[in-house]
Amino acid sequence: MRLMFILGLLLFSAVGARADIQPEEVGREMMAAPGAGWFLVESFNAAWFFDSHTGEMQGSLSLSEYTPAVEPNLPKGEFYSADSFYSRGVRGERDDVLTIWDAKTLSPKGEVPIPKKTATLWFRNYISLLDDDRHVVVFNMTPAQSVSVVDVARKKFVGEIATSGCALILPEPNRAFLMLCGDGTLQLIRLDTDGKEAKRVRSEKFFDIEADPVFDQVARTETGWILLSHAGNVFQVKTDKDRIEISKPFPILTQADEGWRPGGYQPLGFHRDSHVLYILMHEGGVDTHYESGTEVWLVDIDRGKRIGRFALDEASKAVQVTQEAVPLLLTLTDKGSVDVYDGQLLRRLRSIDGVGPSPLFLQTLGRHD
Repeated sequence: MRLMFILGLLLFSAVGARADIQPEEVGREMMAAPGAGWFLVESFNAAWFFDSHTGEMQGSLSLSEYTPAVEPNLPKGEFYSADSFYSRGVRGERDDVLTIWDAKTLSPKGEVPIPKKTATLWFRNYISLLDDDRHVVVFNMTPAQSVSVVDVARKKFVGEIATSGCALILPEPNRAFLMLCGDGTLQLIRLDTDGKEAKRVRSEKFFDIEADPVFDQVARTETGWILLSHAGNVFQVKTDKDRIEISKPFPILTQADEGWRPGGYQPLGFHRDSHVLYILMHEGGVDTHYESGTEVWLVDIDRGKRIGRFALDEASKAVQVTQEAVPLLLTLTDKGSVDVYDGQLLRRLRSIDGVGPSPLFLQTLGRHD
């Protein structure tokens, strides 16, 4: 009886002590405003934010396993992603949405249902925000090709536009975007203020998909886009109202460069202030366009001339450039790390490990980078 009495007192004391303990509240961290040296790594089911100057991770977005890319809208404090979900993970009922993320909390603040057609491949230019800061365009492939248009200001699906034989979404002025087409042309689609198709224009054929196709990875300039062919020919593209302008190509390879070819999953990075193009290069033959690069070549696009080349410390499948006065060159290595180089001195500054499982491509956080 004495033992039971003592145990009762101890139990009563413990309950009383627990009543005095205040429950701990779960905190919430806010991500700082991204700096010019920040970049994003898209991986299997997440996007990871890093500061290239420190190598520190700043935050992450939890995406679906079928999200092609993330589109930033930093002035509005938002990110957009086109996400596909299946009720049983990889099968079952499919649900596609455009997710609107808060750029500080990295939490979803809205979803817009879209057609269950989103191209479930990892490509930066499968989603883009147009210059009106209102309409987001998402590429579809079922395998028929089309785009879905979402009004993010009203959080409303606007409609679907058929784009047979054409892919990518490369924004142009006045609510327009270019698409790369399999017949060797470019297509321009312009929307009206409500997000409906208002104009469609096709360019002349400028490349032969059998003889020398162009990469489906591109680089943004201050006035348009840079396209690169598998054989190393550089095209500059821009629009003038409803006219598509394609420059005469220039080669990055000479006879002395025989055996070298551009390649990798993301072979181009462009620094807009200096007009320098950074290209991943490797030694290989025809159809080695996905092989990782062992060197980076620097090309002045105004003079159409190579101005430098250097060997990478690690073979890399993707390259990107920060838009700072002194750019940083970022490479996604075959080992799954990100190497950071001084873009002018061309020396490695640091290597960032742990950038996410199965990292796919790099993205800086300017509009359409």
